[in-house]
Amino acid sequence: MNNFEFYNPVHVIFGAGEIKRLAQETKKLGHKVLLVSYKDHDFFADLLENAEKSLKDLGLEVVCLYNISENPRMSEVAEGVKLSRAYGIDVLVGLGGGSVMDATKLIAAGVLYEGDLWNMVFSRHDNTTDIQPPQKALPVVMIPTVPATGSEMNPTAVVTNDETMEKSYTWSTCMYPKISIVDPELTCSLPPFVTACSAADTIAHVLEFHLTGFEDAPLNNRIQEGVMLTVIEQVKKVLEKPDDVSARAHLQWASIIALNGISQPGDGWTPMHQLAHVLSAQYNLPHGASLTIIMPAWMKHFYTARLNRYVQFAQRVFKVTDSFGSKGEIAFEGIKRFEEFLKSIGVPTQLKSLGIEESDLPKLADEVVKISFGQDGLLRSRPPATRDDVLKVYQLAL
Repeated sequence: MNNFEFYNPVHVIFGAGEIKRLAQETKKLGHKVLLVSYKDHDFFADLLENAEKSLKDLGLEVVCLYNISENPRMSEVAEGVKLSRAYGIDVLVGLGGGSVMDATKLIAAGVLYEGDLWNMVFSRHDNTTDIQPPQKALPVVMIPTVPATGSEMNPTAVVTNDETMEKSYTWSTCMYPKISIVDPELTCSLPPFVTACSAADTIAHVLEFHLTGFEDAPLNNRIQEGVMLTVIEQVKKVLEKPDDVSARAHLQWASIIALNGISQPGDGWTPMHQLAHVLSAQYNLPHGASLTIIMPAWMKHFYTARLNRYVQFAQRVFKVTDSFGSKGEIAFEGIKRFEEFLKSIGVPTQLKSLGIEESDLPKLADEVVKISFGQDGLLRSRPPATRDDVLKVYQLAL
């Protein structure tokens, strides 16, 4: 087992009906509130109205910023920073899915950041000397409405540069939310496709750690497998009965455990995400849907390189028995069953469904190289991936 450090200071308030505590918890952190949510928020307009009212009823000043896209842009963050500085905001509330929560973190950090806001985003390789992750941020309260990214309990944010369309990420301990109110009832109105994409996103977070993580990590693997099994079981219940609050709660907690550090302490490479980020940035594809296309293709290309781990995945998560033959056959059967599961919940698994053609793939591979490859010319993974590997994964996803 490798050495590692673990730190997570987020106060989580979990359970049905806990949204009622929003105002009293926010007041502990400040009095001038920036309430952040989506541009298109008709599907929970009443929730936003009630949240704003509860804050004002407790004497807090509220400025609303409903400008966040499904794939948040740095220009949207800049607008929030400008507004926060103008009104003297001292606490932020992010109400929405991962996009809103990530943008809220960046706004909270950007208010106190000197210089170009894009320089906060340090997971880049453009050789600029100005990149500096944020060191301080205003306090943030999160209200997640989608069980997917775990952004409510981690210090990471993903954002797209409007000019270059580069989608990248940053993290800093200062961006941990202070309080997250996780109320699974808020997710009951999600459309089936969003629910399915969210479930796939949660699976992706632990699947990557499982397949590319430490070799000697039995407890980590069991936690990761437990998250995957829980999501596979519970998402089917939710798709059949959308108002099943208990199943919604299990999905919500699984999404948090997947990416709050507990499932992969000290080891967090996400190579599949790097290919998916390029898809969502270039084609404005929902993050979860971009991952459902990449995951099976990545697995088909790399399963022989870490065969024992893929066999473990097939046997423990999809119950593939030794009767399927060799280790390679067992591993591949696990991949097939995973892909069948994704199709069964209604998410895309092929690039051609987006109108992408084979001639488009080299450009996508070049974008991954530009944004996510290290100075050694490789994408961090186990094993490390080359540009040729990336291109082959895209081809398998076609």
